[in-house]
Amino acid sequence: MKSYHTQRVVSTTLRYILLTALALLWIAPIVWIVVVSFSNNQVGFANYLWFNKTNYFTFDNYSYILTNAQFPFITWFVKTLLVSIVSAILSTFITIAMSYALSRLRFKMRKPFLQVFLILNMFPGFMTMIAFYYLLKAMGLTNFVGLTLIYVSGAALAFYIAKGFFDTIPMSIDEAATIDGANKWQIFTRITIPLSRPIIVYTALMAFIAPWIDYIFSAIILGGQGNQNMTVPYGLFNMVSQVQTGNSVVYFAPFVAGCVLVAVPITILFIIMQRFYVNGITAGADKG
Repeated sequence: MKSYHTQRVVSTTLRYILLTALALLWIAPIVWIVVVSFSNNQVGFANYLWFNKTNYFTFDNYSYILTNAQFPFITWFVKTLLVSIVSAILSTFITIAMSYALSRLRFKMRKPFLQVFLILNMFPGFMTMIAFYYLLKAMGLTNFVGLTLIYVSGAALAFYIAKGFFDTIPMSIDEAATIDGANKWQIFTRITIPLSRPIIVYTALMAFIAPWIDYIFSAIILGGQGNQNMTVPYGLFNMVSQVQTGNSVVYFAPFVAGCVLVAVPITILFIIMQRFYVNGITAGADKG
């Protein structure tokens, strides 16, 4: 009995040591980024995690990124926010509606349809970016409207987790509502949607984050249209890659400050919606 207790204590201690080490490895880069954003560092990749006499605390990097006319960060931020919000609303509706239909309705070719979409999900989205660019260029939509359409067009491919969530809701609820005279739309809007808050929050968060942090599609669709027509990731990358002196990146510290500002909305969303996010992703993984 004593030996078992000792083994358990040792095992638990080793697990906590491992988890602590992994947590430190994960947190250290974040702390380093925040420190650099508040420092006077202008020489690129500094090797410190604290302030001292030569590396003093300052808000100059944030002031620069928010007021510099050459790199209109606030314009990038507002436009990216609008694209992300519109994409999140439309993508969430498409994903939830499609997932509900595939979970609740039985129709011909349903299983082959699911299999085809599963295969399509295995291919990365950027493989289609050149084709999308030429299609949007032919329609005169190489702008933020076209970029929003790109993000929304891929919403249907993200239905598998939401479908798994709807599969966990008992069919008896739908049957009882049908007996009471409700149609499919009433069941979906008045019964299923209120029961599906976790997966809706999860889907909306994922749909918001995708355009918020995307660089590839924004660079392809909006490339060459001037500093005013950029998303935040594209604009920050363009800023940090413009002027280089040897191995030193001139705009590195303001770039890091911009990265911290970009992370703020997502961090706030995850803190507020964490409970629903975890419930949504775990419930959606119960059943396929």
